[in-house]
Amino acid sequence: MKDSRVLVTGGAGFIGSNLVDSFLLSGNKVVCLDNFSTGKRENLKAFATNPKFKLIEGDIRNYDDCLKAVENIDIVLHHAALGSVPRSIKDPMTSTDVNIGGFVKILFASKESGVKRFIYAASSSTYGDHPDLPKIEDKIGSPLSPYAITKYVDELFAANFAKTYGIDVIGLRYFNVFGRRQDPDGAYAAVIPKFMKMLMKHEVPLINGDGSVSRDFTYIDNVVQANHLASVVQNKDALNQIYNIAHGEKTSLNQLFFFIRNLAAEFDHDILAIEPAYGPVRAGDIPHSLASIEKAKKLLSYSPTLNVEDGLKEAVKWYWENL
Repeated sequence: MKDSRVLVTGGAGFIGSNLVDSFLLSGNKVVCLDNFSTGKRENLKAFATNPKFKLIEGDIRNYDDCLKAVENIDIVLHHAALGSVPRSIKDPMTSTDVNIGGFVKILFASKESGVKRFIYAASSSTYGDHPDLPKIEDKIGSPLSPYAITKYVDELFAANFAKTYGIDVIGLRYFNVFGRRQDPDGAYAAVIPKFMKMLMKHEVPLINGDGSVSRDFTYIDNVVQANHLASVVQNKDALNQIYNIAHGEKTSLNQLFFFIRNLAAEFDHDILAIEPAYGPVRAGDIPHSLASIEKAKKLLSYSPTLNVEDGLKEAVKWYWENL
Protein backbone atom coordinates (compact mmCIF):
# COMPACT_ATOMS: atom_id res chain seq x y z
CA MET A 1 0.00 0.00 0.00
CA LYS A 2 1.30 3.47 -0.87
CA ASP A 3 0.19 7.08 -1.28
CA SER A 4 -2.52 6.74 1.36
CA ARG A 5 -3.21 8.35 4.72
CA VAL A 6 -2.94 5.78 7.49
CA LEU A 7 -3.76 6.04 11.19
CA VAL A 8 -2.05 3.60 13.54
CA THR A 9 -3.59 3.68 17.00
CA GLY A 10 -1.15 2.44 19.61
CA GLY A 11 1.60 3.36 17.16
CA ALA A 12 4.22 3.74 19.91
CA GLY A 13 3.78 0.12 20.94
CA PHE A 14 5.57 -3.00 19.79
CA ILE A 15 3.33 -3.97 16.86
CA GLY A 16 2.14 -0.42 16.19
CA SER A 17 5.62 1.07 15.78
CA ASN A 18 6.57 -1.68 13.34
CA LEU A 19 3.46 -0.83 11.32
CA VAL A 20 4.31 2.89 11.39
CA ASP A 21 7.80 2.07 10.13
CA SER A 22 6.61 -0.19 7.31
CA PHE A 23 3.76 2.00 6.06
CA LEU A 24 6.05 5.05 6.00
CA LEU A 25 8.65 3.10 4.02
CA SER A 26 5.93 2.16 1.55
CA GLY A 27 5.29 5.83 0.80
CA ASN A 28 2.25 6.60 2.93
CA LYS A 29 1.46 9.43 5.30
CA VAL A 30 1.11 7.97 8.79
CA VAL A 31 -0.55 9.38 11.90
CA CYS A 32 0.14 7.77 15.28
CA LEU A 33 -2.35 8.08 18.14
CA ASP A 34 -0.96 6.96 21.49
CA ASN A 35 -1.33 7.90 25.15
CA PHE A 36 1.99 6.22 26.10
CA SER A 37 0.42 4.14 28.85
CA THR A 38 2.28 1.13 27.46
CA GLY A 39 3.85 2.50 24.27
CA LYS A 40 7.34 4.00 24.32
CA ARG A 41 8.49 7.30 22.88
CA GLU A 42 11.81 5.77 21.83
CA ASN A 43 9.89 3.52 19.42
CA LEU A 44 8.98 6.66 17.46
CA LYS A 45 12.36 8.46 17.51
CA ALA A 46 13.32 7.25 14.04
CA PHE A 47 10.21 8.86 12.53
CA ALA A 48 10.25 12.19 14.38
CA THR A 49 11.80 14.18 11.52
CA ASN A 50 9.87 12.44 8.75
CA PRO A 51 7.49 15.00 7.17
CA LYS A 52 5.02 12.21 6.40
CA PHE A 53 4.72 11.24 10.08
CA LYS A 54 2.48 12.91 12.64
CA LEU A 55 2.10 12.09 16.34
CA ILE A 56 -1.12 12.81 18.21
CA GLU A 57 -0.78 12.23 21.92
CA GLY A 58 -4.26 11.21 22.95
CA ASP A 59 -6.47 8.44 24.28
CA ILE A 60 -8.97 6.25 22.41
CA ARG A 61 -11.28 6.62 25.41
CA ASN A 62 -11.59 10.31 24.53
CA TYR A 63 -13.92 10.69 21.54
CA ASP A 64 -12.53 14.11 20.64
CA ASP A 65 -9.04 12.60 20.40
CA CYS A 66 -10.45 9.91 18.12
CA LEU A 67 -12.12 12.44 15.85
CA LYS A 68 -8.92 14.45 15.62
CA ALA A 69 -6.89 11.36 14.76
CA VAL A 70 -9.17 10.06 11.97
CA GLU A 71 -9.49 13.39 10.16
CA ASN A 72 -8.66 12.87 6.44
CA ILE A 73 -7.60 9.27 7.07
CA ASP A 74 -8.08 6.52 4.47
CA ILE A 75 -7.17 3.41 6.51
CA VAL A 76 -7.19 2.82 10.26
CA LEU A 77 -4.92 0.16 11.76
CA HIS A 78 -6.30 -0.12 15.28
CA HIS A 79 -3.73 -1.52 17.72
CA ALA A 80 -4.30 0.58 20.84
CA ALA A 81 -5.34 -1.74 23.66
CA LEU A 82 -4.39 -3.05 27.07
CA GLY A 83 -2.97 -6.49 26.46
CA SER A 84 -2.20 -9.29 28.91
CA VAL A 85 -4.46 -11.91 30.43
CA PRO A 86 -3.02 -11.43 33.96
CA ARG A 87 -3.47 -7.66 33.77
CA SER A 88 -7.14 -8.09 32.84
CA ILE A 89 -7.70 -10.52 35.72
CA LYS A 90 -6.14 -8.07 38.16
CA ASP A 91 -7.97 -5.03 36.75
CA PRO A 92 -10.90 -6.01 34.51
CA MET A 93 -12.45 -2.55 34.65
CA THR A 94 -9.59 -0.71 32.96
CA SER A 95 -9.09 -3.45 30.36
CA THR A 96 -12.79 -3.28 29.52
CA ASP A 97 -12.80 0.53 29.41
CA VAL A 98 -9.88 0.66 26.98
CA ASN A 99 -10.44 -2.46 24.89
CA ILE A 100 -14.21 -2.13 24.43
CA GLY A 101 -15.05 1.50 25.22
CA GLY A 102 -12.06 2.83 23.32
CA PHE A 103 -12.63 0.42 20.46
CA VAL A 104 -16.20 1.61 19.93
CA LYS A 105 -15.15 5.26 20.06
CA ILE A 106 -12.39 4.94 17.44
CA LEU A 107 -14.60 2.73 15.26
CA PHE A 108 -17.53 5.16 15.40
CA ALA A 109 -15.24 8.14 14.79
CA SER A 110 -13.85 6.32 11.74
CA LYS A 111 -17.36 5.78 10.41
CA GLU A 112 -18.31 9.40 11.04
CA SER A 113 -15.21 10.68 9.25
CA GLY A 114 -15.65 8.52 6.16
CA VAL A 115 -12.69 6.21 6.73
CA LYS A 116 -12.58 3.67 3.92
CA ARG A 117 -11.38 0.68 5.89
CA PHE A 118 -10.89 -0.23 9.55
CA ILE A 119 -8.41 -3.02 10.32
CA TYR A 120 -8.04 -4.08 13.93
CA ALA A 121 -5.95 -6.33 16.12
CA ALA A 122 -8.05 -9.23 17.30
CA SER A 123 -6.67 -12.02 19.49
CA SER A 124 -6.28 -15.79 19.56
CA SER A 125 -7.50 -15.60 23.18
CA THR A 126 -11.00 -15.45 21.66
CA TYR A 127 -10.85 -19.21 21.08
CA GLY A 128 -11.10 -19.72 24.83
CA ASP A 129 -11.79 -23.29 25.91
CA HIS A 130 -12.59 -24.65 22.45
CA PRO A 131 -10.51 -27.85 22.30
CA ASP A 132 -9.93 -28.25 18.55
CA LEU A 133 -6.50 -27.79 16.99
CA PRO A 134 -5.72 -26.10 14.73
CA LYS A 135 -7.94 -23.13 15.55
CA ILE A 136 -10.41 -22.27 12.78
CA GLU A 137 -11.97 -18.82 12.68
CA ASP A 138 -15.63 -19.81 13.01
CA LYS A 139 -15.17 -22.25 15.90
CA ILE A 140 -14.64 -20.53 19.24
CA GLY A 141 -15.36 -21.49 22.83
CA SER A 142 -15.98 -19.59 26.05
CA PRO A 143 -13.40 -16.88 26.85
CA LEU A 144 -11.18 -17.65 29.84
CA SER A 145 -10.24 -14.10 30.91
CA PRO A 146 -11.62 -10.57 30.89
CA TYR A 147 -9.06 -9.73 28.19
CA ALA A 148 -10.39 -12.49 25.95
CA ILE A 149 -13.95 -11.26 26.50
CA THR A 150 -13.00 -7.73 25.46
CA LYS A 151 -11.40 -8.92 22.24
CA TYR A 152 -14.42 -11.06 21.36
CA VAL A 153 -16.81 -8.18 22.04
CA ASP A 154 -14.71 -6.02 19.69
CA GLU A 155 -15.32 -8.56 16.93
CA LEU A 156 -19.07 -8.36 17.58
CA PHE A 157 -19.04 -4.57 17.42
CA ALA A 158 -16.99 -4.60 14.21
CA ALA A 159 -19.40 -7.02 12.52
CA ASN A 160 -22.37 -4.95 13.65
CA PHE A 161 -20.86 -1.69 12.38
CA ALA A 162 -20.14 -3.30 9.01
CA LYS A 163 -23.81 -4.26 8.66
CA THR A 164 -25.29 -1.14 10.22
CA TYR A 165 -23.07 1.58 8.77
CA GLY A 166 -21.40 -0.04 5.77
CA ILE A 167 -17.80 0.54 6.89
CA ASP A 168 -15.33 -2.10 5.68
CA VAL A 169 -13.74 -3.92 8.62
CA ILE A 170 -11.15 -6.67 8.86
CA GLY A 171 -10.09 -8.34 12.11
CA LEU A 172 -6.68 -9.99 12.42
CA ARG A 173 -6.48 -12.58 15.19
CA TYR A 174 -2.83 -12.50 16.20
CA PHE A 175 -1.16 -15.53 17.72
CA ASN A 176 1.67 -14.68 20.17
CA VAL A 177 3.51 -12.07 18.14
CA PHE A 178 7.19 -11.47 18.89
CA GLY A 179 10.12 -9.53 17.48
CA ARG A 180 12.02 -6.24 17.54
CA ARG A 181 10.82 -3.57 19.97
CA GLN A 182 8.80 -5.97 22.12
CA ASP A 183 9.22 -4.72 25.69
CA PRO A 184 11.06 -7.10 28.08
CA ASP A 185 10.25 -5.03 31.16
CA GLY A 186 7.20 -4.74 33.37
CA ALA A 187 4.96 -7.17 35.18
CA TYR A 188 3.16 -8.22 32.00
CA ALA A 189 6.07 -8.62 29.60
CA ALA A 190 5.70 -11.32 26.95
CA VAL A 191 7.61 -14.54 27.43
CA ILE A 192 10.20 -14.19 24.64
CA PRO A 193 11.68 -10.78 25.56
CA LYS A 194 11.43 -11.69 29.25
CA PHE A 195 13.41 -14.91 28.73
CA MET A 196 15.93 -13.06 26.59
CA LYS A 197 16.63 -10.29 29.08
CA MET A 198 16.97 -12.72 31.98
CA LEU A 199 19.40 -14.90 30.06
CA MET A 200 21.49 -11.87 29.13
CA LYS A 201 21.71 -11.06 32.85
CA HIS A 202 22.52 -14.73 33.67
CA GLU A 203 19.26 -15.06 35.60
CA VAL A 204 17.02 -18.14 35.65
CA PRO A 205 13.78 -17.76 33.64
CA LEU A 206 10.56 -19.11 35.13
CA ILE A 207 8.30 -21.30 32.99
CA ASN A 208 4.64 -21.47 34.05
CA GLY A 209 3.64 -25.12 34.37
CA ASP A 210 5.78 -28.03 33.21
CA GLY A 211 6.78 -26.42 29.91
CA SER A 212 4.40 -28.47 27.77
CA VAL A 213 2.10 -25.47 27.15
CA SER A 214 2.42 -24.60 23.46
CA ARG A 215 1.78 -21.56 21.31
CA ASP A 216 1.87 -20.55 17.66
CA PHE A 217 4.62 -17.94 18.01
CA THR A 218 4.45 -15.44 15.15
CA TYR A 219 7.24 -13.14 14.01
CA ILE A 220 6.40 -9.45 13.63
CA ASP A 221 7.17 -9.34 9.89
CA ASN A 222 4.32 -11.79 9.27
CA VAL A 223 1.93 -9.47 11.10
CA VAL A 224 3.13 -6.44 9.14
CA GLN A 225 2.55 -8.35 5.91
CA ALA A 226 -1.00 -9.21 6.98
CA ASN A 227 -1.82 -5.55 7.66
CA HIS A 228 -0.57 -4.51 4.23
CA LEU A 229 -2.61 -7.23 2.55
CA ALA A 230 -5.73 -6.33 4.52
CA SER A 231 -5.26 -2.69 3.52
CA VAL A 232 -5.27 -3.33 -0.22
CA VAL A 233 -7.46 -6.40 -0.75
CA GLN A 234 -10.37 -5.64 -3.09
CA ASN A 235 -12.17 -8.99 -3.14
CA LYS A 236 -15.52 -8.32 -1.45
CA ASP A 237 -15.50 -11.82 0.03
CA ALA A 238 -12.35 -10.87 1.95
CA LEU A 239 -13.95 -7.87 3.66
CA ASN A 240 -15.81 -7.93 6.99
CA GLN A 241 -13.99 -11.09 7.99
CA ILE A 242 -11.81 -12.40 10.81
CA TYR A 243 -8.44 -13.98 10.00
CA ASN A 244 -5.92 -15.99 11.99
CA ILE A 245 -2.49 -14.41 11.61
CA ALA A 246 0.20 -16.85 12.65
CA HIS A 247 2.76 -19.18 11.13
CA GLY A 248 0.81 -22.37 11.67
CA GLU A 249 3.31 -24.25 13.85
CA LYS A 250 3.18 -25.23 17.52
CA THR A 251 6.11 -24.62 19.88
CA SER A 252 6.15 -25.63 23.56
CA LEU A 253 7.57 -23.33 26.22
CA ASN A 254 10.34 -25.84 26.80
CA GLN A 255 11.25 -25.82 23.11
CA LEU A 256 11.06 -22.04 23.10
CA PHE A 257 13.42 -21.70 26.05
CA PHE A 258 16.07 -23.91 24.47
CA PHE A 259 15.76 -22.16 21.10
CA ILE A 260 16.37 -18.79 22.78
CA ARG A 261 19.11 -20.08 25.08
CA ASN A 262 21.07 -21.66 22.22
CA LEU A 263 20.77 -18.55 20.05
CA ALA A 264 21.78 -16.24 22.92
CA ALA A 265 24.76 -18.48 23.69
CA GLU A 266 26.22 -17.51 20.32
CA PHE A 267 26.79 -14.09 21.89
CA ASP A 268 27.68 -15.32 25.40
CA HIS A 269 28.72 -18.97 25.78
CA ASP A 270 28.08 -18.98 29.55
CA ILE A 271 24.32 -18.78 28.87
CA LEU A 272 24.37 -22.46 27.83
CA ALA A 273 24.72 -23.45 31.50
CA ILE A 274 21.39 -21.83 32.50
CA GLU A 275 18.42 -24.13 33.09
CA PRO A 276 14.83 -22.90 33.53
CA ALA A 277 12.81 -23.02 36.73
CA TYR A 278 9.18 -24.15 36.78
CA GLY A 279 6.21 -22.62 38.58
CA PRO A 280 2.42 -22.86 38.75
CA VAL A 281 0.23 -22.69 35.65
CA ARG A 282 -0.94 -19.14 34.97
CA ALA A 283 -4.63 -18.40 35.55
CA GLY A 284 -6.65 -17.84 32.38
CA ASP A 285 -4.17 -19.59 30.09
CA ILE A 286 -5.15 -22.24 27.56
CA PRO A 287 -2.90 -25.31 27.30
CA HIS A 288 -2.29 -25.22 23.54
CA SER A 289 -2.76 -22.83 20.64
CA LEU A 290 -2.20 -23.54 16.96
CA ALA A 291 -3.68 -21.60 14.06
CA SER A 292 -5.09 -22.67 10.75
CA ILE A 293 -4.01 -19.92 8.35
CA GLU A 294 -5.81 -21.34 5.32
CA LYS A 295 -8.47 -18.63 5.28
CA ALA A 296 -5.89 -15.83 5.30
CA LYS A 297 -3.91 -17.59 2.58
CA LYS A 298 -7.00 -17.96 0.40
CA LEU A 299 -8.67 -14.56 0.81
CA LEU A 300 -5.74 -12.26 1.67
CA SER A 301 -2.92 -14.11 -0.15
CA TYR A 302 -1.15 -14.22 3.22
CA SER A 303 2.15 -16.10 3.16
CA PRO A 304 4.24 -15.90 6.36
CA THR A 305 7.92 -15.49 5.59
CA LEU A 306 9.64 -16.47 8.85
CA ASN A 307 8.95 -19.46 11.11
CA VAL A 308 9.58 -19.37 14.84
CA GLU A 309 13.25 -20.40 14.68
CA ASP A 310 14.16 -17.93 11.93
CA GLY A 311 12.17 -15.21 13.68
CA LEU A 312 13.95 -15.91 16.95
CA LYS A 313 17.32 -15.52 15.22
CA GLU A 314 16.30 -12.03 14.16
CA ALA A 315 14.76 -11.18 17.55
CA VAL A 316 17.70 -12.41 19.64
CA LYS A 317 20.13 -10.43 17.50
CA TRP A 318 17.98 -7.30 17.90
CA TYR A 319 17.77 -7.69 21.68
CA TRP A 320 21.48 -8.29 21.99
CA GLU A 321 22.21 -5.09 20.08
CA ASN A 322 19.55 -2.92 21.74
CA LEU A 323 19.07 -3.98 25.39
